[in-house]
Amino acid sequence: MKLARVALLAAAFVAAAVLFPFSSAGMAAERIALSIAIDGAIGPASSRQLKDALKVASERNAAVLILQLDTPGGLVTSMREMIADILASPVPVIGYVAPAGGHAASAGTYILYATHVAAMAPGTNLGAATPVEIGGLPSLPGGEKDKGGKDAGGQPSGDPMMAKVTNDAVALIRSLAELRGRNGDWGEKAVREAASLSASAALQEHVIDFVARDTTELLQMADGRTVEVAGKKVVLATKGLAVETLDPGWFIRLLSVITDPNVAVLLMLIGFYGIVFEVTSPGAVAPGVIGAVCLVLALYALDLLPINYTGLALMLLGVGFLIVEAFNPTVVLGVGGAAAFLLGAAMLLKIEGPGFAISWAIIGPAAALTLGLALFAGSYLWAARRNPPRTGGEAMRGLPVEILDWQGGEGHVLALGERWRAKADEPIAPGDRAEVTAVSDLVLTVRRRNAGNDGARQ
Repeated sequence: MKLARVALLAAAFVAAAVLFPFSSAGMAAERIALSIAIDGAIGPASSRQLKDALKVASERNAAVLILQLDTPGGLVTSMREMIADILASPVPVIGYVAPAGGHAASAGTYILYATHVAAMAPGTNLGAATPVEIGGLPSLPGGEKDKGGKDAGGQPSGDPMMAKVTNDAVALIRSLAELRGRNGDWGEKAVREAASLSASAALQEHVIDFVARDTTELLQMADGRTVEVAGKKVVLATKGLAVETLDPGWFIRLLSVITDPNVAVLLMLIGFYGIVFEVTSPGAVAPGVIGAVCLVLALYALDLLPINYTGLALMLLGVGFLIVEAFNPTVVLGVGGAAAFLLGAAMLLKIEGPGFAISWAIIGPAAALTLGLALFAGSYLWAARRNPPRTGGEAMRGLPVEILDWQGGEGHVLALGERWRAKADEPIAPGDRAEVTAVSDLVLTVRRRNAGNDGARQ
């Protein structure tokens, strides 16, 4: 019996030793490389897309996440969120500027510096990372300072706020370069001088790790590299991995549309006027529903954007003035409302970036149309007020009546086909021509028409 038990245990150990390596190999073979593409401006939608992709990659134990970039830049706030997510990611992130003809400019350069492995496709470029984030009133064409923080002579401007922003950006890109072992001097040059590099030049300057034609070559060249992931050294095993692309869901697509500040402003206008129309015309339902949905979407989008609340308050004040102008025409309120709306739109974004700026080709006509509708509605109401009333007691003034019977200062008359009690302050007899001068408690006050005409002639 003892011999049989020993033989059984030995067989079990042998089976375990033989099977477990195959099982581990099978698990390794099942690992994949996930890929997402950020094509366009960096904003709240891009940040949400990367966050969701990193979560999926962690849950599925992916070998790497390929972050394909083709972006002109974007918002600094969203860029910093993406960098923080990459640095805290338990899954290695490979930054890949592609396809050919694409670029990773401005915010895209910082994100590429933050990735564990940086690569570019032939025919791409990166750089021009000078921050352009101070919003406010638009400058006049030909002014002394441009957006790069330099004056007309090319020397650094004396704007202390711009200097703070630039120095902060330099510190960020240098810290990322030190963390990933990349060229920090060129990173500073990209920030201060808006320098750019092609793919081959970036490789020579040690800004990226290699140049790859496609994702297959990308994974082959990344294989065997040692990177630091969440504080631990990890050797990448990426050769031959299957690549699965994670497409953005409907929510991210919606977010990318409504977080355009111009779309958010238009949604806000539609929301306000839809609700106003519903309040003034109860029972229409559709304008109120559409207006409420648009207003909620606009407020959600503005909450995600780095907005200046003074500018938002001016825009809301302007819309309020225009609404009052529509119901109480004064012209002054209409012009003041349009001016407040335009000033607020100019100040709305306190941080600007490529793809996230107020377009006057959209906001200007929207403000003009809103002012025109307010003035048109106001003129219509003003004309309606000047017209004589058509119902009620006021409408009966001057109405001719027929004297049916009269005794003393009272009697009955026929007006609008109905019999009315009437009184007068002058002698009236049946057959006289009379007209209504006032209505009080269903009693008409009348006077002779001849007397009124005579009085008018005097």
